[in-house]
Amino acid sequence: MRRMGKPELAIRLLLLLAGLAIAHLGVALFLESNLGPDPFNVLVQGLYRSLPWPEWMSHGRVHLLVSLLIVLALLAVGRSYIHMGTLVCMALGGPIIDLWTVPLAPLFPDSLALPWRLLALVLGCVILAFGMTIVIQSDLGAGPNDLVAVVLSGKSGKPFGPVRVGVDLCFALAGWLMGGVAGLGTLVCAGLVGPCAQVFLPVSGRLRDLCLNKIRGDTP
Repeated sequence: MRRMGKPELAIRLLLLLAGLAIAHLGVALFLESNLGPDPFNVLVQGLYRSLPWPEWMSHGRVHLLVSLLIVLALLAVGRSYIHMGTLVCMALGGPIIDLWTVPLAPLFPDSLALPWRLLALVLGCVILAFGMTIVIQSDLGAGPNDLVAVVLSGKSGKPFGPVRVGVDLCFALAGWLMGGVAGLGTLVCAGLVGPCAQVFLPVSGRLRDLCLNKIRGDTP
């Protein structure tokens, strides 16, 4: 990544944090719909259930370990894709979800009808996709599971959307084969997030350019 001045770095960092907040609002809605885990967590769950981990390992720690292994693998094949934002995403993702869960949880009682849960699921996937593209377009890095599709898309020259669908389906299938539990939400997430992100990527890119033009004194 080229060197950038402090004002530009500050704007990009704000975009990254805003994207994280939006994306994890989507994740929180997805989780509260209670219709199945996202594809990456199916993979983590499968690994957690199928391997002989020591007693002190938990699902969350396996999640962190898998994320770190992905980062190490991507450093070997796509070093330019790993930036400070990747670490920020890894550190803040969980806490941001917890913050969103506080106001959202009362809206999702056990008795909530299925149509409302489906609406929350779809809305969560769309919001997640939008926030994720803001993070990606900040050019400061993205979360490890998102970076897999980013790197594969960049290396292959294929559109991000279909690549993301393929990656999510591979995550879900691998996790399911190892004993992870998939659900309707898993399939909806795998099929919806990628195409939505494909639509939002140019929108988020224009938003980034607009913010950067302001500090540079350029006209849009």
